[in-house]
Amino acid sequence: MSGSDNPAIACRGLWQVFGAGADRALATALATALDRAGGDAARAAADLQADGFVPAVQDAGFEVREGELFVIMGLSGSGKSTLIRCISQLLPGTAGEVLVDGENIMRAGRQRLIELRRRKLGMVFQHFGLFPHMTVADNVAYPLRVQGIGRAARRAKAQQVIDLVGLDGREDHYPRQLSGGQRQRVGIARSLVTDCEVWFLDEPFSALDPLIRRQLQDEFLAIRTKLKTTIVFITHDINEALKLADRIAIMRDGRIVQIGTPAEIVLKPVDDYVREFSRDVAKGQHARVASVMQAGDGERGPDDPGLRPDMTLDAALARCMDLYQPVPVWDRAGQCVGTVHPADLAAALQVEEA
Repeated sequence: MSGSDNPAIACRGLWQVFGAGADRALATALATALDRAGGDAARAAADLQADGFVPAVQDAGFEVREGELFVIMGLSGSGKSTLIRCISQLLPGTAGEVLVDGENIMRAGRQRLIELRRRKLGMVFQHFGLFPHMTVADNVAYPLRVQGIGRAARRAKAQQVIDLVGLDGREDHYPRQLSGGQRQRVGIARSLVTDCEVWFLDEPFSALDPLIRRQLQDEFLAIRTKLKTTIVFITHDINEALKLADRIAIMRDGRIVQIGTPAEIVLKPVDDYVREFSRDVAKGQHARVASVMQAGDGERGPDDPGLRPDMTLDAALARCMDLYQPVPVWDRAGQCVGTVHPADLAAALQVEEA
């Protein structure tokens, strides 16, 4: 990234409408909606649907910070995969802007998009897309081959990412000799070999068995700690989203209905749709003390439980369930950053009535 104040990714008024003449129909629908009292994007989308168009992404707007892991989730048909294809420009958006490090890539020509995908944007999808006649090493090194990098150099770079994803010793295996989880690791390694700055992943683990999926999630988090890559990750699994994300955007019928941290999604859902996603989530395992603490100072007494802002509510409550006064919360430098009342911890864990 450039180091400027620009977000790594910014979407502004992004629409994807399917149907012949969609661009003209969208312009008309938006103009008509503006002329009406209370007219908005929802009204424009309704008009488009009435005319036989499919507004798969509707007026999407958000920013992804540099180095952030931003998860987009929703039910099947919510528009999440269409949205990531628009952001990556695998699918040209109908209207709006997609800025990557300040550059509006919706205006980029074909050659510029090829250059971006070769050097800046990495992509991983649910289906592995490996070349069956190539070894693991050759599959991983393929993007470098396209760039014209020599065989020895690309093999050395490929080996680095093969080691990173835990496939060392399988460099000369073919895809047919690998398990599903191993093939997905090859796909991940191939997307990383060019040192991409922005990484798009569309349900990369959803085709895997639950145990392998959890293992890859853990390995993915470990890989992330070694990278400075900005990540946009698509999933329909709330537990996967809560485990991986810095922030989550939840989509419904083409619209983003809430963006927030895992704690905000779990503890402060904006409507029943979001609330239903987290109904069976163990809130205390995902929400953090920072989400319920108050401003204030405290002193470290003999019974201080040593709460930290990043501690889960479950862990914090277990330490102070016998206390009845506000408890100080300390950062890692030993400075008090606020207080939390044990009763507030308990209240945050209460399951909301249906």
